[in-house]
Amino acid sequence: MLKIFKLVSVLVLCLGFGLTSEAQKLGYVDTEYILNKHPDYKIIQDELEKLGEQWKKQARDLDVEIKELYTQLQAEEVLLTEEMYKTRLATIQQKEKESQAFNSRIFGINGEYYQKQAELLQPLQSKIYDALEVVSRKNNLGMLFDKASVPTGLIYTNPIHDYSEFVLAELGIEENN
Repeated sequence: MLKIFKLVSVLVLCLGFGLTSEAQKLGYVDTEYILNKHPDYKIIQDELEKLGEQWKKQARDLDVEIKELYTQLQAEEVLLTEEMYKTRLATIQQKEKESQAFNSRIFGINGEYYQKQAELLQPLQSKIYDALEVVSRKNNLGMLFDKASVPTGLIYTNPIHDYSEFVLAELGIEENN
């Protein structure tokens, strides 16, 4: 999610400034560094961790319940008729399906955890994007790359072109935080 945001941000900045045939001033930032320095990011991470732990506990509780049902079924198997055994087994299998559905709904690709993460990070990402734009305009940058974004192709970066601290300053975050 963050990597996609980073790539899109870089592309928007590139397109937003228009590429001309004259030499362009380039720079880069490290959005991972910026995020880790931002106090709101820690708050968001803590909130996501708490929420994730609650959901993980619910998933574990479902698994424990299923194991207990299997144990109980095995213990009483000799006392049950074939029909009673099949009914209980079907109940357990239904619980397993519910557990899988819960895990998919919460932790799946578009699950509630992912959606909550996107919801919580969106305002911070907007702030950072706005700061990136301000810094780029103030420094007359034609392009601003993200060092933390995977497909940037940046093999070497000279720290003189690193605008991460300018973005932090624009966000009102001091270097020693």
